[in-house]
Amino acid sequence: MTAQPKKQSRAEEKLRAFHEEDAMTRTYDATLAKRLWPFVRPHAWFLAGSLGALLLLAATRVVSPRIMGSVIDSAVAKDGDALLRKGITLALLVVVQQLVSFVGMYAMQIAGARAMTDLRTTVFAFLQKLELRYYDRTPVGRLVTRATNDIDAVNELFDSGVLIAVIDALTLVGIVVMMLMLDWQLSLIAFAAIPVVGLIVNFVRRRSRQAFREIRTKTARLNAFLNEQVSGIAVVQAYAREAAMATEFDDINDAYRDANKRSIFYEAILDAAIEMVATVCIASILWWAGLQKVGNHALSFALVVTFTQYIKQFFEPVSLLAQRYTILQSAMSGAERIFKLLDEKEIDPEPIAEKDAGPAGPADEALALVGVDFEYKPNVPVLRDVSLTVRRGERVALVGATGAGKTTVTALALRLYEAKNGLVRVLGKDVRSYDRHGLRENFSVVPQDVFLFTGTVLSNVAMSDPNPDRKKAEKALQRVGALELFMRRPEGLDAPVDERGANFSAGERQLLAFARAVYRDSPILILDEATASIDSDTEAKLQLALEAVMEGRTAIVIAHRLSTIRAADRIVVFHKGRVVEVGTHEALLEKGGVYARLHRLQFAQKRATLPALVAG
Repeated sequence: MTAQPKKQSRAEEKLRAFHEEDAMTRTYDATLAKRLWPFVRPHAWFLAGSLGALLLLAATRVVSPRIMGSVIDSAVAKDGDALLRKGITLALLVVVQQLVSFVGMYAMQIAGARAMTDLRTTVFAFLQKLELRYYDRTPVGRLVTRATNDIDAVNELFDSGVLIAVIDALTLVGIVVMMLMLDWQLSLIAFAAIPVVGLIVNFVRRRSRQAFREIRTKTARLNAFLNEQVSGIAVVQAYAREAAMATEFDDINDAYRDANKRSIFYEAILDAAIEMVATVCIASILWWAGLQKVGNHALSFALVVTFTQYIKQFFEPVSLLAQRYTILQSAMSGAERIFKLLDEKEIDPEPIAEKDAGPAGPADEALALVGVDFEYKPNVPVLRDVSLTVRRGERVALVGATGAGKTTVTALALRLYEAKNGLVRVLGKDVRSYDRHGLRENFSVVPQDVFLFTGTVLSNVAMSDPNPDRKKAEKALQRVGALELFMRRPEGLDAPVDERGANFSAGERQLLAFARAVYRDSPILILDEATASIDSDTEAKLQLALEAVMEGRTAIVIAHRLSTIRAADRIVVFHKGRVVEVGTHEALLEKGGVYARLHRLQFAQKRATLPALVAG
C-alpha cells in the first residue's frame, strides 16, 4: 500500500506561493549587536556625548519627585518664600531636562544616521561583488529591501532612542533607591508587580520577534513583486493581466498586513498590561495610605504624592523599555537579513595574479578558450570542451541556436563567471592573471538590451570615465554618425536621460551604446545581438555606426541574423554547447552543415513573411 503524501499546511502553501526566502536562522541579539558595532564605532564620540547627556537627564528625573514633594510641604506649611524658591528650582529643572534630552537624542540620531550610511554603503558594495548566478535566482526587489527597509529598521534603534535602555535601567535603580529611602513598605507594594511584568515581557518576547521576522520577509516579497510588475507593466497591459496581477498583489499585501497585525497585537498587549499594572500599583499605594490613616499612622500628603510620582516614573521606563523592545525586535530582524546577505558565499572573487596561471599564448592572440567546460547549474552543461582562438584585429562571428553557448563565451572572457574546466586567455594572458579592472578594460561591450542610466547623454556615453570628456564624447558620437542627431536636442549632450532611456527610441539607444564603445576605445569589441531589437531598415542605417565601432579592433559578433555577419573573417557555429563548424560564410554554405541549415531556415522564413507583409 502506497503511503499518501502529507497534505501541505497552509503556511507551507503560502511559503511556496510567495516564493519566500529560506527560513531565517535564530540569531541572538548580542551576536547581531557585535556585528553592528564596527559600523557604529567610528561615530562613538556622538554616542558618548549622547550617553553623557542622558545620564544627566536620568539624574534630574530621579530627584524631581523629591523636589515636588518639598514644594507640596512648603504649600501645606504656607511658607511663601520657600514655595517660590522650590517652584523656581522645579521649573529650572524641567528646562534643563528638555535641553539635555534634545542634546542626547540629537547626538544619538546623528550617530545612527552616519552608522547606517556606512552599513548601506557596505551592502551596496557587497551587492556589486556577488556573482551573477546569485542575481539569476534572486528577485531584485528583495535585494533592494536589504539596502532600504531592513537598514531603516535597524536605524530605528537610534531614531527611537532604543539605546537609552541602559539609561532607563540606571534610572530604575535610582528610583528604587529613592523609594526605599522614603518608605520601604510602600516600596514593597510597588515591587510586587515586577514578576508580573517579567512574565508579560517573556510571553511577548519570542512571539514579537517571529512577527517582525515575518514582516521583513513579507516586505521583501512585496518589493520584489512591485519591482517586477512596474518593470513589466507594458507586457501586463498588452496581455490584459491587470486583474490577475491585482489578485496576486492582494494575496501578498494581505500576508504583509497580517504579519503587521500580529506585531501590533503583541505590542498592544505589552503596553496595556504594563499600564494596568502601574495603575494597580498606584491604587494599592493609595489603599495602603488609607489604612495607615485609619490606624493612626497617617502618611503625609507630600509623601503620598512623591511616592505616586516615583511609581509613575518607575513604570515609565518599564513601559518605554517594552516599546523599545518591540523596536529592538524589528531592528534585529532587519539585521538578521542584512547579515544573512553579507554572509552569502557566492562572491565574485577579486581576480589577482596567480602564480599557477596558465601558459601565455602567442603575441597575435586576442581571445582563446582551450578545452573549456561550463555550467550555470550543477550537471547542466552549457559549454562542452570548447576550444576557440580569435586573433588580434580579426572579426569573428558566433552563431547558433538559442542556448547554444554563444553569450557564455563572452561572459567567461570578461570573467563574469568561472570556467569549470579549461583555460581562458585574453590578449595572450590567462584571465586569472588579471585584476578585475585590468581585465575588463580590454573590452567594449554593446549588448542586445541597451541599458541607459538616469543622467545625461554625456554621462551615458562616457560611463566608463569617472571624469567625462565632452570633446571625446562628441568625437565618439561623430564617428558613429549620431552627433548631429543628439545635438538637435535643446540641451545637446546635457539632454536628460530618463530611467532605462525611456525618452529615447530603440535606434537612439543603440547609437548611444555604439558611441559608448567608441569612447572606451578598448582593443576587443563584443557585439552581443547589438541590432536584434531594431528593424531591418534601422539596422541598415546603423551599418555605418557598426563599421566605425569595429574599425581597428578585434570584434566578436554574436548574431541570430545571419545577414549581419557575412563580412566576418570567420564564423564559429555552436550547437548544444560545442563548436561544430568554423569557416567563412561561403565555405560554410558549401559545406551544407549546421550553418547552411540555419541559413536556409532563416531565409525561408523571410520569403514566407514578405508576401504577407505586402498583402497587409
